[in-house]
Amino acid sequence: MSPEDYNYITKFLLETTGLSLGENKEYLLEARLIPLAQTHGMNGIQDLVLSLKSKKDPSLEKEIMEAMTTNESSFFRDRRPFDELKANILPELIAERKMTRKLRIWCSACSHGQEPYSIMMLLRENYPELNDWNIQIISTDLCKKALERAHEGVYSQFEVQRGLPVQLLMKYFDQCEQGWKIKPELGAGIQWKHLNLLEDFRHLGIFDIVFCRNVLIYFKPELKKNILNRVSSQLNSSGTLLLGAAETVLGISDKYTKQTGCQSAIYKLAGNSLANPIAR
Repeated sequence: MSPEDYNYITKFLLETTGLSLGENKEYLLEARLIPLAQTHGMNGIQDLVLSLKSKKDPSLEKEIMEAMTTNESSFFRDRRPFDELKANILPELIAERKMTRKLRIWCSACSHGQEPYSIMMLLRENYPELNDWNIQIISTDLCKKALERAHEGVYSQFEVQRGLPVQLLMKYFDQCEQGWKIKPELGAGIQWKHLNLLEDFRHLGIFDIVFCRNVLIYFKPELKKNILNRVSSQLNSSGTLLLGAAETVLGISDKYTKQTGCQSAIYKLAGNSLANPIAR
């Protein structure tokens, strides 16, 4: 791969997805894009770049974006945030929403769906009083293929063994030829939507909880700030933001403060009485 082709693709990815590859990631581009080029009858990266420059095939742009998206997830990933959701966040929200009996949760970058399904199982197992509430989980991702798989809800034996307790597997899944399939009733409250975080997402509405985990680590600081600030406008005044274990708002956005009593990357909106100012 020539330096010119590498620079062209990395610039394209930065502008369209926010993905910042930096230098010396030729191996990653080749591993993911050469197979894509071959499916289009091309010889390699050079032909792919020429086609991309010609702008004759808009679908190719989307295929490249999706090929470079990291769709890594597991059930109850990094278990502690789910424990803190159960122990600290949900009890407060349920008490506040007991009159409206409605909760809205956004899972951004939901990948193959393990995160929203994990949230739904947590609600079913620990809060039976919510069974007659209006619970909406909006799950979005840049990759349409990942969303299709998430909506289908079929997982291999390896995937269900990553973080999913066996009692939940037996209760909420049915065995199928490919492995295990989510029971329809568990997915009934989940909506799957294609979304690029670089684009306007105000149409999604206001949320009580936003999961934006393990996606911002791929973005440059100025883009992280932009997304975090826009997410803050989608949160209820007492809403909660959950980031990945390696992510923080510190030094990036002043819209948030750390959630009291939580050790994970969990934040409230700045000025909320349930939060503690972030040490600077």
